[in-house]
Amino acid sequence: MMDFFTRVQSSFMLWKHGIPLPSTAPSTKFQSWYTFDPIQKWIPFVRQSDTNPNDSTDSEPNEASNESESPLALLTWNIDVTSPRTEGRVTDIITYITGLGQIDIVFLQEVSKLALQQILKDDRVRELWLSSQYDNTEWGNQSFTTVTLLSKARFTCGQGMQCPTIGPIGKIKFPSHFARDALCCDISVPSHQKPTSSTTSALTRIRLVNVHLDSLPITPSHRPQQISIVSSLLRSAGQGLIAGDFNPVLDEDVDLLEKNDLVDAWTSLRPGESGFTWGLDGEQPFPPIRLDKVGTIGLRAHRINTLEPKRLEGPQHSEGCRLWSDHHGLLYYFSPTDE
Repeated sequence: MMDFFTRVQSSFMLWKHGIPLPSTAPSTKFQSWYTFDPIQKWIPFVRQSDTNPNDSTDSEPNEASNESESPLALLTWNIDVTSPRTEGRVTDIITYITGLGQIDIVFLQEVSKLALQQILKDDRVRELWLSSQYDNTEWGNQSFTTVTLLSKARFTCGQGMQCPTIGPIGKIKFPSHFARDALCCDISVPSHQKPTSSTTSALTRIRLVNVHLDSLPITPSHRPQQISIVSSLLRSAGQGLIAGDFNPVLDEDVDLLEKNDLVDAWTSLRPGESGFTWGLDGEQPFPPIRLDKVGTIGLRAHRINTLEPKRLEGPQHSEGCRLWSDHHGLLYYFSPTDE
């Protein structure tokens, strides 16, 4: 019965928002974005516009501001569910992220219930970000999940200003040994193309998919099918990206992005460089590997670099010297192509 209602809700959302999805895509469980209200705490965020990005509902935009023309910055980081001292590690990661300057999109993986509590009670997150999660009531037996944060400064700018707008968000269930899913959302970015006769403003849809693919070298592996599902999601939107922890631990995982006609952002921008994101602390039983990736379709890539986890700060530094995470983060700058 629950699957039936999920399918009905999905069909309604697809119709209401004109969301392009492949006919073979698994059902999507739509949810709300959340914003922090000082009185009511985390509450559903009401978008200023629920219109289809291709509809002619907005007046012709003024000349785009420098903010709307600047590349979007995506940070993705697996923040490590297994290490102790979660509160300290999460707080230091948030401090680091907020010190990087304008970060528009944050993808987090391996967010435990304790980590989510720490994220959501941080005053900086409450002030600066919209969140895909506000509690853990729908986690079931899962011990961790993925979380996406969107910058209020970039996505909720004042009326009349040209800025990206936020579309619906939902989780798409994967075939998985671990009940993994894809956290998928759309944003609409002002285009630099001149409006056509059928539209008074040009917006480009970009699909963003936050993933933590199946772990471990279990066969048969679900990772090829998981990447194939996301590839079809991105292709139906026209432009977008998949980012997160890909867990490419089998030989067949190495070129899954290329096999699905997606661009590996790291090898495209920094060919010949290792880009390792795991195993660099010398404490792992396996050699360094590039577990974390960004795959794209139709986007203009600007630059990408890794972010090294640091040691916990404070008096406890002398005992344990725990790293923020066993993963490095990735910071990727991109913009849409007006095609």
